[in-house]
Amino acid sequence: MSSSSLLVGKTALITGAAAGIGAQLVESFAAAGAHVVACVRAQSDSLQEYFDSLAFTHKVQVRMLCFDLMYEENIKQALRSLHDGNIHIDVLVNNAGVMSSSLLGMTSIESFRAVFQVNFFAPVQISQYVAKLMTRQRHGAIINIGSIAGLDNFAGYSAYGSSKAALMQFTRILANELAPFDIRVNAIAPALVDTPMAKRMGLKAVDGIFSRSAIKRITKPKEIADIAVFLASDKASFINGQTIRADGGM
Repeated sequence: MSSSSLLVGKTALITGAAAGIGAQLVESFAAAGAHVVACVRAQSDSLQEYFDSLAFTHKVQVRMLCFDLMYEENIKQALRSLHDGNIHIDVLVNNAGVMSSSLLGMTSIESFRAVFQVNFFAPVQISQYVAKLMTRQRHGAIINIGSIAGLDNFAGYSAYGSSKAALMQFTRILANELAPFDIRVNAIAPALVDTPMAKRMGLKAVDGIFSRSAIKRITKPKEIADIAVFLASDKASFINGQTIRADGGM
């Protein structure tokens, strides 16, 4: 089975699909033959054109689904629209996330709540809905995009790191709960990825990753997307409850 046919016949729901890792996930999943529901916060003509071009190139369907992960009711309405459209989901990739970088004394409780809402509570809410569908189907794969910040102790990342740590622990627990239904749940923990978010963090953060990594560069979005495609495919049929570090050897 070639990489271009790993996911033929499957439909993937991918959050945070507008840019960075998410946009690459949409491209890589489409290239592997999957239909994609690309979740973004706001409608965009340029994004629609991009998704349409991917659909045409790879002979798949790429639907845009707009909702804001900050709001529970928005998420409910979006998921309800999937049900109303009779769209089944074989793969869920909880990719969307927000970064927060400040020492604990300078991080408000409101900031903690906002980071946890997007990075943890929204993925939990979406996973609850999708898991119900997958349980009826008795198959599926859920992939959560974590971070090495949730595994290692980086100063200044108490909110972000804690939210990702929660997501990766949730991954392990959910994997145990859903395994009897032939549903696998895994996570990927990247180091710094070459995305607009990384650029906003500045040179100091990038240099810090360089100094720790055996491979002296930051991660490419496609390297993360390739892992996700593999985890979503039948080639990873015995991989469950794992968090795969993609950090260049830290």
